[in-house]
Amino acid sequence: MDMSSKLRTGRHCVFNLHVHLVFLTKYRHGVLTPDAIDSLREIFDSVCRDFGAELVETSGEDDHVHLLVNYPPKVPVSKLVNSLKGVSSRLLKKRHMELEKKNWKARLWSPSYFAGSCGGAPVSVIRQYVEQQREK
Repeated sequence: MDMSSKLRTGRHCVFNLHVHLVFLTKYRHGVLTPDAIDSLREIFDSVCRDFGAELVETSGEDDHVHLLVNYPPKVPVSKLVNSLKGVSSRLLKKRHMELEKKNWKARLWSPSYFAGSCGGAPVSVIRQYVEQQREK
């Protein structure tokens, strides 16, 4: 599905906001198994729904995960990230106790993360459009 064609509506706005998130495991330890990544997919989807967001895609390797999330403008990305990381860490520990043997002490995730906006037209096209509005 083309991301630019799926407009969502709020009470006073129309929006199409996507963010690409990357979470790293603490010290880049390779603790995530394929089963754990499948569990994370379910957990991330549930947390996103609680925020009125949609988990479009997720994937990962043993030391990091990628998420593509469509979110409403009322949701601060930092709050969404805090919830995604906190809930997933807590629930993954309950579901996959064997992961603690892989050098995972108190924390699953590194405190840092990557968040990049994505979708829609390139910035250069938007800049040109805005500049041309003065001329009309």
